[in-house]
Amino acid sequence: MAEARAALERITSLRSRIADMEDTRVDTGALPTSPALAPLLPGGALRSGAAYSVHESVLLAMTMLQAASASGAWCAVVGVPSFGVEAAAAAGIDLERLVLVPDPGDQWLTVTAALADVATIVLTRPLGRVTPGDVARLGARLRQRGAALVALGSWPGAEASLRVTDSSWQGIGRGFGYLSERRATVVATTRAGAGRPRSAELLLPAADGTVQPSVSTTASGDPTGTRSPVVVTTAGGDRGARPVAVAS
Repeated sequence: MAEARAALERITSLRSRIADMEDTRVDTGALPTSPALAPLLPGGALRSGAAYSVHESVLLAMTMLQAASASGAWCAVVGVPSFGVEAAAAAGIDLERLVLVPDPGDQWLTVTAALADVATIVLTRPLGRVTPGDVARLGARLRQRGAALVALGSWPGAEASLRVTDSSWQGIGRGFGYLSERRATVVATTRAGAGRPRSAELLLPAADGTVQPSVSTTASGDPTGTRSPVVVTTAGGDRGARPVAVAS
């Protein structure tokens, strides 16, 4: 009798694992995605049930929520006190369908999992060690609810990881003007390093506060091309500008 019970438990466990594996197929539902990010994501869209990671840039992570929010979906942000509601509104996020938990303390993972039950996309900053068991349990909940996770930082098994590798601020000419937009190179690597990294040139942000595909310098703010637009170089070499602290 004990052997039969043990065999039944193994079969039940195997069925559960197979069901989880079937839920991770590529044909699961796609979520609305910003056109600026589509070239960087596998399949050109966010996938329900999947997790993504964004390194360092809160604005880039915010953009992962924008299209779904604008289409009427609820979004949640956990453990990101620097997430600005004014910037979110300027980016097109519906504040009436946004849940903010700036300081979840050591319960950040529990709060993230709970919000995955009600929000279509949950943005969270991992505040402690994430075990394989944590990832598996949260992943199962995401698949069950049809939600997606965006981690501000590393996340094991992320469908794609996005990182700003080079950027420069523009807007100031020779002694006049103000910071207007930031041109950035964003590189995305897929899960387990499958395939070559993808890259895109983005305005992060553009002059209106949104994130858009980059355009030529002469087409943005200086049709004559006579002004020198680069005022801050954050990576990729010294162009004679004095570095300053700016929000990303």
